[in-house]
Amino acid sequence: MSNVPSVLVIGGGSTGCGIARDLAMRGVDVTLVEKGNLTHGTTGRMHGLLHSGGRYAVSDQSSAKECIEENQVLRRIATHCVEMTGGLFVQRPEDEDEYFEKKLEGCRECGIPAEVLSTEEAREIEPHLAPDIERAIRVPDGAIDPFRLCVANAADAIDHGARVETHAEVTDVLVEDGEDGEDGEVVGVEVEHESGEGSFVHGAAGEREAIYADHVINATGAWAGEIGDMAGVDVAVRPSKGVMTVMNVRQVDTVINRCRPKGDADIVVPHETTCILGTTDEEVDDPEDYPEEGWEVDLMIDTLSELVPMLSSARTIRSFWGVRPLYEPPEVASDDPTDITRDFFLLDHGDRDDLPGMTSIVGGKLTTYRLMAERIADHVCDRLGIDAECRTAEEPLPGSEEFSVLRDWMDEFGLRSPVGLRSAERLGSRIDEVIGEWDGPNPTVCECEAVTRAEIHDAIEGAGSDLNAVRLRTRASMGNCQGAFCCHRMANELVPEYDEVVARDAFDDLYQERWKGERHALWGQQLSQAMVKHMLHATTMNRDADPAATEGSVDFGAFDAGPDAGTTPDAGTEAADTADDAVADGGTPAIGAPDAD
Repeated sequence: MSNVPSVLVIGGGSTGCGIARDLAMRGVDVTLVEKGNLTHGTTGRMHGLLHSGGRYAVSDQSSAKECIEENQVLRRIATHCVEMTGGLFVQRPEDEDEYFEKKLEGCRECGIPAEVLSTEEAREIEPHLAPDIERAIRVPDGAIDPFRLCVANAADAIDHGARVETHAEVTDVLVEDGEDGEDGEVVGVEVEHESGEGSFVHGAAGEREAIYADHVINATGAWAGEIGDMAGVDVAVRPSKGVMTVMNVRQVDTVINRCRPKGDADIVVPHETTCILGTTDEEVDDPEDYPEEGWEVDLMIDTLSELVPMLSSARTIRSFWGVRPLYEPPEVASDDPTDITRDFFLLDHGDRDDLPGMTSIVGGKLTTYRLMAERIADHVCDRLGIDAECRTAEEPLPGSEEFSVLRDWMDEFGLRSPVGLRSAERLGSRIDEVIGEWDGPNPTVCECEAVTRAEIHDAIEGAGSDLNAVRLRTRASMGNCQGAFCCHRMANELVPEYDEVVARDAFDDLYQERWKGERHALWGQQLSQAMVKHMLHATTMNRDADPAATEGSVDFGAFDAGPDAGTTPDAGTEAADTADDAVADGGTPAIGAPDAD
């Protein structure tokens, strides 16, 4: 029996993965469980802003100071996850001079580097800014890849001995009654493994498993209240939804913020090959069930076109909604979610609710995930009598160890091409083990994002047959075509390790996930693009009537017969009526071919 204290972390977002890494590096026996993929919740549905703290420099200076400090940390430890785009807070003629000055003063009070730029200077940096902007404040905002960041944290946790279970939903929090009438204590959780064959889990689909631990950490964000209910304690998270809209190209290379007190549609974040427009802030009752309304997408485009006019005529490729895990002490009770602090809170249920063995961490932002993880790891270690220091601010994440390694390998492999450059940027110092050790042809599987076969297989090794997890790790299918030309290629890479049924199911899941975000933007150019995509898949892959999905046999000879099959002179019979005898792909059966029954 091991004497090493054990901790179970619920939630595979940025905070949960960060906690698992921190504790594992301190020598703690850690298990992390997540009901979906890593980043399934809020982390995977945000606009990818690495905060400078400028957005909170007036309204929430405590959060602003944390942001700029962690901004600098992440630039050191997560180089392959961060692009330092810089940011501009832009003032339009209708925006208040007084607030602009407050923003500038607040940035300086919080230690955020801030420089005032004239209209000409701002448009020299970003030529597509509206010509009538009056001035701007430049701050060190950046863009961060939340998927890559979470995977890197989880990978490092595993390297330090942690167990990470995805597709393992918590169905109950295990509470043992105390002796002699004493209060109960949380001793673990029950999970249900939900993924089938080939997925990256340790249990079979539908299997339930009780996982015991000395301490349980609830890091489920907007779902923290549901976990609290299972344990019989109140965690009053106030979920707030926001919409993000993804554009077809990268219209700006700098984060563009509207310099005004608050309001919807006030930020554009360049991210990889696209730009993401955001966002709204509307409180909802259920983090899983809320309306996704088309007018919100229209609002993003119409309002942000006032800052970047070319957005009005650009093509949108998808929209998605995320839910913020806002928390406010009950005695505050703000009416407006925009007034709720973006700070985080540590709730020790032993101290607060007389239920030892569990702690919840709520609120916060992705930019401060590492600090949140450090604070709760310090707390839990103190509870468990562990004397170990946090090292996560100094030790780089896998892939970010030494940037010179990246440059050297780019030279070694001749990776100065656009494809090679993108691969190198994603993999960082891991390029040696992924690209350098790949044996065989390495074609590009996803052209939009320049993702190679070697990267796909590296992701499959970690994610199993779950192609959506592969997508999150590589960005394959997340570019301009939204998977039209690469979803089937990704599925092909599962073979022969996985059988046909697994590969087809994985393909369907991936394609449906892509469609979910596209349907909100079906007008103009994007509607035409969606129709082209549909016809492409219907005609080349028979996706409107997949023969593998039918119970009857298929007349495969009909696929090669051509449109004039029924008029062949020596066919021996007349062509069948098209309406009655059309095959699955919309063609006509070959004359003399076996009956398809």
